[in-house]
Amino acid sequence: MDKIKIIGGKQLNGKIYISGAKNAALPLICASLLTPDTVTLTNMPMLSDIKSLNALLTLLGTQIDEFDDFLDGHPTKTYSYRTQEATSLIAPYDYVRKMRASYYVLGPLLARYGHVELSLPGGCAIGARPMDIHLAALEQMGAKIEIRNGYVIADIDGRLKGADIIFKVASVGATCNILMAAVLAEGVTKIQNAAKEPEIGDLIDLLNDMGAKISGRDTSILTIEGVETLHGATHKVIPDRIEAGSYAVAAAITRGCIELINAQASTLQCPINILRQMGVDVTETENSLIVDARGKTLVGQDIMTDFYPGFPTDLQAQFLALMLTAEGASLITETIWENRFMHVPELMRMGANINIHGHASAIVRHVDKLYGAPVMATDLRASFALILAGLIAEGETIVNRVYHLYRGYEKLAEKLAAVGADIEVIHESDE
Repeated sequence: MDKIKIIGGKQLNGKIYISGAKNAALPLICASLLTPDTVTLTNMPMLSDIKSLNALLTLLGTQIDEFDDFLDGHPTKTYSYRTQEATSLIAPYDYVRKMRASYYVLGPLLARYGHVELSLPGGCAIGARPMDIHLAALEQMGAKIEIRNGYVIADIDGRLKGADIIFKVASVGATCNILMAAVLAEGVTKIQNAAKEPEIGDLIDLLNDMGAKISGRDTSILTIEGVETLHGATHKVIPDRIEAGSYAVAAAITRGCIELINAQASTLQCPINILRQMGVDVTETENSLIVDARGKTLVGQDIMTDFYPGFPTDLQAQFLALMLTAEGASLITETIWENRFMHVPELMRMGANINIHGHASAIVRHVDKLYGAPVMATDLRASFALILAGLIAEGETIVNRVYHLYRGYEKLAEKLAAVGADIEVIHESDE
């Protein structure tokens, strides 16, 4: 199993190209199941999550072709997806357990074929995580759903029916799934309290290009007029705002200056404002963000995660690490996911001063120094927080379980090394 070794103390300066957004690409891939025609996605990130979902779609009968591509002089991937006829309507546990986003096949397969069997995501307590929101909405649209032997088994007679759906929370996953189900439903579907994340807008753009009739983009009320069929389309995946925000923190925590090429400032306004309030210079250009913390004394800020356009939960761990280097104390409050502070004990092993209060908040106090140590990544974004700590720690940090990072950060070590980090991947065969 790979590890990442970091020797801390290097100021990071230079340019980093921001890849296509993982959280946009995953539902876009599943949208290809809605048509027998070819859907082509450009600016695709090279990540293990993409490979895992591609493997599931191949199992379902999708023909996938992969092409090397270049955008703005940077290597990327283009994939084409064609599902003329599904050869299976079962998404088995061995595939779904690798990534929760596999549940995005639920809406498209049910809408197009009238039947789907989806393994419940591994470790999912259905009442505690928002999978129940997906299922309740599909039942409103006429689906018959039962949970049996660890699987969601869904059926419909004919087509799904339009419905007026009100989400109890603004779930990104449920919004994507019901959007994809509703585009082929009979009649009009209205989704109230829909998620407004940029990745939702990206999915709407693709679906409309495929012939769907969706209005209300970037609002909490989406109206979908169902159509009988969709056709193919070509679509460019939006830049990854979480990757951009993570590297912005890398510039700030090392007191360096990094230009984030291809970053979209409009999708990062809340994190950008926090950085500015801390004392970081952030310059927005048409095609990039310049994050400059050289010579700056940063001041701690309180952060509360929230649904977009609020502060993203996927940047909470990274900003928590940054606050360790800021003057004063900062209160970090997590309102989206439980157990999102699992990185804190690992940071404390490196010398961090953090107090957890319940499951929802952490008080972070300034420390003069962190010390390199072996640490264990617990999830995707927590992994990056440990990388950030390693970048400023005295001595050597070894981050274990970096397969989490491979799910969401393309060429992470290579990108950080290019701006001055002393970082390398240690493969199991190298030890």
